Amino acid sequence: MNTETHDSANVDAAEIDKFSRLAHKWWDKTSEFKPLHDINPLRLGYIDGHAGLAGKTVLDVGCGGGILSESMAKLGAAAVTGIDMAEKSLKIAKLHALEENVGNISYRHIRVEELAEEMPHAFDVVTCMELLEHVPDPAAIIRSCAELVKPDGMVFFSTINRNPKSYAHAIVGAEYLLGLVPRGTHDWQKFITPAELARMCRQAGLDVIDSKGMTYNPLTKIYRLDDNTDVNYQIACRPQ
Repeated sequence: MNTETHDSANVDAAEIDKFSRLAHKWWDKTSEFKPLHDINPLRLGYIDGHAGLAGKTVLDVGCGGGILSESMAKLGAAAVTGIDMAEKSLKIAKLHALEENVGNISYRHIRVEELAEEMPHAFDVVTCMELLEHVPDPAAIIRSCAELVKPDGMVFFSTINRNPKSYAHAIVGAEYLLGLVPRGTHDWQKFITPAELARMCRQAGLDVIDSKGMTYNPLTKIYRLDDNTDVNYQIACRPQ
């Protein structure tokens, strides 16, 4: 297995390998990706509530197997582009969109930094969910997202806070006790506090206009959005 980290390209090959090995399970709602399917309606509603996806051009950065991308396309976005560095995941995403007859979606194997140079200010909505904690330089991803969105558009990020509670919940709980995600999915040291994320957004020319936390009840097995950003959280941004 190639575990080399390509910092110059802002891609961690070990992370790509990790998700590539699971690529065939992206659309299995009982697999390791079950949590992403469970929280997708919450994320979709959050994005649509702020940005109004109908008729918009959308970019999904780090789209994986296309769970969020496809749902945005089905909700009425004019065109959705999903990008990822894991080619196996993109193949699954393309196949599933074809099976579902979703014609207003396309997928590309390209770094977000390259796409920002190719298509500056081209998208009404840019989403980047659960990616920042998997790359060597999250600030560079944020800058590229800011360059890709239109001046009147919106950008959305989601990630995991870094504190003792997030270690207990996202790693000890989710990976080892509850088995919600595979062990080794996350590196606590790569988690990002809301203050750090807000600062990186400001430096990239984005203003944070809203933030929401996401909590999981292990008894009811239900996720919900609330104001508690101690562990998982997402933010909505507008260009300055």
